[in-house]
Amino acid sequence: MTAMMLQAKEPADGELAARASEGDRGAFSELVGRHYDFVYRVAFRFTGRREDAEDLAQEVCARLGRAIRGYQGGSAFTTWLYAIVANAARDFLRGRSREADKAKAYRSFALLENEAGAADEDPAEALWAAVRQLPDKQCEAVTLVYGEGLSHAEAAELMAVAEPTVSWHIHEAKKRLKAHLAAAGDE
Repeated sequence: MTAMMLQAKEPADGELAARASEGDRGAFSELVGRHYDFVYRVAFRFTGRREDAEDLAQEVCARLGRAIRGYQGGSAFTTWLYAIVANAARDFLRGRSREADKAKAYRSFALLENEAGAADEDPAEALWAAVRQLPDKQCEAVTLVYGEGLSHAEAAELMAVAEPTVSWHIHEAKKRLKAHLAAAGDE
């Protein structure tokens, strides 16, 4: 019984973050290990590609090493971490969009768009591809609620908005997705 009482409880994220900000590599490693799957899942929902999500997750871990000193503990660590992942994903997607625009400028034939492969696409992936085309806040709300399985209240905390705002973003996203999918079905 005494041995059980002496057994240390797992440290909270805030405690690990404080230790990591002071240079404790073990605490930082434990923090990254604890939340890496979350970072990867969110990155994947934003990018839609495993390779990109892996790259983005690695980039976030590198950013986290520099940014950990900025964590004040005023909100849940995952809320703070989500903001870092979302910002990194937006930066990544903007860069990818610029590269895609450059590539399109050099294409001479529409056949290079690979429209033939779209018919064989996985319906779930087609839906997530459409989600990634939504405005940022709608995409985030759908990703958190349907991709991560969070409640509207939990998503609101991560997005730093009111719960009804998340509900509104979900509602608007559903309308846009319904219209997009109907248009895709007509093609």
